[in-house]
Amino acid sequence: MSNAIKSLATISRAEFLLPNLGSLIMGLAWGASPPLSLIDGLILMVLSFSIINISSAIGAQANTLYDYELDLKDDRKKGLVQALDSFGHKKVKIVLILEFLVTLVLVSMFMIIQQKWILLPLWIVGISLGVVYSAPPLRLKARSWIAPVAQMLVLAIFPVFFAFYAFTFEINPFFLLALVGLALTVYGVIVPTELRDYFGDKAMGIQTMTVRLGLSRSALLGIVLLSVGPLFTGIALLLEWWANQQLWLSVFLLAIPVSVLFVLGKFKKLHSLSKNYEVSDKNRADVREKIVDLSSDNPKWIMIVTQTYSILSIILLASKFIL
Repeated sequence: MSNAIKSLATISRAEFLLPNLGSLIMGLAWGASPPLSLIDGLILMVLSFSIINISSAIGAQANTLYDYELDLKDDRKKGLVQALDSFGHKKVKIVLILEFLVTLVLVSMFMIIQQKWILLPLWIVGISLGVVYSAPPLRLKARSWIAPVAQMLVLAIFPVFFAFYAFTFEINPFFLLALVGLALTVYGVIVPTELRDYFGDKAMGIQTMTVRLGLSRSALLGIVLLSVGPLFTGIALLLEWWANQQLWLSVFLLAIPVSVLFVLGKFKKLHSLSKNYEVSDKNRADVREKIVDLSSDNPKWIMIVTQTYSILSIILLASKFIL
């Protein structure tokens, strides 16, 4: 039983738990406002977090299932392949169906309790995009520019909007600006993962955005997005605190350039290696290995950036209820 649980956790990408918590915290921070009782707040948080996490697991399981043939050729994904073989392909499909039904019930309950009918269609569209991103026949990941749009919607827009609408109907323009910044940031930090997969995707004829653009231009795109996205989010927080006469809290925004500049340094190395790979006929295998090795550290970079956003969201939440 323990081996089955470990295998399912691997297939479900349990490492996304903290980034998902970040989505909940950001939606909560922008949506919640006094008066809100502790019990009501906890119930909404538990329901939101459960829905967001199970939905994330469904998307990750679908990705692992339908990318199996591709992952077989990547030594760095042996853990995923072995976990899927150990748990069983058919069992994963059964788990997917059960998770979908459980989450459908949770979302329906949530929608009825809160009297917010937009939550169900929002979830249906989000979970559908998460599955067809990897699943045939649509397989959005192989459809060039559609893929990053789908990723931004599934990983940033829909989860945060869901958590946001759990607490309010009112649209804050500063929240929308922060959400745009988050979406750009999320795809920006995903780019190195796509650079790692570039060689396998190209060999299999999968036309991802990275394959279409090429290595160096994709790395440059990541640098641009990771520069612009945090800027939008930082401006949104600055304007929110200015509007609430709490401008002194903007000192915490220094955390954004500190974390982002560190990650951008890694991106610039990837860009340099990518240019060397494209212009050189010699040592290409060595450069390719360096690109794959460096980009494999991307989960750490994602964690650094997303947790910086989470900390700032917690400060925003505290500024409403405590300060």
